[in-house]
Amino acid sequence: MKDVNGVELTIFVFFFAVVTVVGFAAARWRRGQTLMHLDEWGLGGRSFGTFVTWFLLGGDLYSAYTFIAVPSAVFAGGAMGFWAVPYGAIAYPIVFLIGPRLWSVAHRHRYVTAADFVRGRYGSKSLGLAVALTGILAMMPYIALQLVGIQAVLTVMGVAGSGWTKDLPLFIAFGLLAAYTYTSGLRAPALISFVKDAMIYLVIIVAIVYIPTRLGGWDSIFDEAGTALAKPNPATGKPAGSLFTTDMTHWAYGTLALGSSLALFIYPHSVTGALAAGRRDVIRRNAALLPAYSLLLGLLALLGYMALAHPGTATAVQRAGNPQLAVPELFDQIFPSWFAGIAFAAIGVGALVPAAIMSIAASNLFTRNVYGAFLRPAAGPEEETRVSQLASLLVKVGALVFVLGFDKSLAINLQLLGGIWVVQTFPSIGVGLYTRWLHRWGLLAGWAVGMAYGTITAYTTSSPTQEHFGSPLADIPFVGHTGYIALTAFVLNMLVAVAVTAVLRAFDVPAGADETSEDDYTADADGALTTPEDPGRPLTGRTV
Repeated sequence: MKDVNGVELTIFVFFFAVVTVVGFAAARWRRGQTLMHLDEWGLGGRSFGTFVTWFLLGGDLYSAYTFIAVPSAVFAGGAMGFWAVPYGAIAYPIVFLIGPRLWSVAHRHRYVTAADFVRGRYGSKSLGLAVALTGILAMMPYIALQLVGIQAVLTVMGVAGSGWTKDLPLFIAFGLLAAYTYTSGLRAPALISFVKDAMIYLVIIVAIVYIPTRLGGWDSIFDEAGTALAKPNPATGKPAGSLFTTDMTHWAYGTLALGSSLALFIYPHSVTGALAAGRRDVIRRNAALLPAYSLLLGLLALLGYMALAHPGTATAVQRAGNPQLAVPELFDQIFPSWFAGIAFAAIGVGALVPAAIMSIAASNLFTRNVYGAFLRPAAGPEEETRVSQLASLLVKVGALVFVLGFDKSLAINLQLLGGIWVVQTFPSIGVGLYTRWLHRWGLLAGWAVGMAYGTITAYTTSSPTQEHFGSPLADIPFVGHTGYIALTAFVLNMLVAVAVTAVLRAFDVPAGADETSEDDYTADADGALTTPEDPGRPLTGRTV
């Protein structure tokens, strides 16, 4: 067992303590008359400006899992791991097209979730429920993976033990996260994201400048990485990867980027961050500014090559049999202890922000689209908020049980499955923001087919180390290439939705009442709108 590095652990604990204080203090930051309203607790008062939203969405979309998983994918497979870079470039134009329209209609009708919009747009509680349950299901392994990121850092620092003491630090981190999210709502991750993003930018910039000087420069890094990737994998007998994509991987690379770009903004936590903005133009500005994080992501991916080029790191990761340790091991072996502690704290804090937003997003979906829509339609704002607070705790408990009770590789593979699921809600949300032509039953049928195909195909996909859920890639029917399962399922989803819609419209089957109007999709916060629950409560115009 590795000895605990006292310097690293002390610095890690210090920053955790700082963000915990910030998390509890956030309850008083830009607070309205009460936090017992989902607009306040779950959406931060719908008041965040460009600056806050940029940090919130950045902290939301670029998590500890990203910090760990992207370099580990490059470490394990080379250039294929870089698919995560272009998908951001594809995603942000999509955000620019659908984000402002979703924000406008949500503010006009006081929607808290994307499933609220779907229910109102198509007059269908069933379709809204399908979108909500898909989002909740996709969030669970995603939250769990943030805790996996913390666990990886603790492992490298030497924090281990036997029995329940082995997981005590994770319990403490979970408890603190649950406590300040419960009391402060979305304001906690919004405020903490300032600290998190500043730390991550600092660590990445230092790593990109400093580590190459220790490894003989970039020429040496790419040479060593290329040589390591060319060695046959004992499990397959084939090279692990290469520095360049090949004809065999172009389809996989492209479909991963495109399919992931469709999922990025309609993930519930992304929608929650966007709907917290105070004005429509905040979303448009952030769609233009957030690509700066794609630059960060590209630099982050290069850490995978650095880990391959550093003999001590490569050996430690191979001995552990866990590529997820590539970045923590690299930092531990290259940086002085004091800066490694800062780097590990950045990863740890990077887990707290998205985990908080994800749990809030999942709890809002449950409260509005399950509890409020089916169990207690007459629930008032205070009851809704209380239920959402409790649901957020249960979501975190579920994620913690997932981390402690299941193999980590299963959590990672189920997160990939989450991406497959979320893409199947794009027709109802993304397409629905522009046209009402698709029939509610057509959308539900397409969703069911896409979910079934994606889940079954992912389940039957194996890898040398995993019998089920072994890869997000599978053969594309009738094409003869391997591609991202989510995109294939999405195409089937759309084909079924269009076909069923055409039949239903031919027989004049009622399409459901649309409670929105065309001008709802271009409305801004004009200070005159009021909430359905409290007609005297004006829409806030506060933005930062």
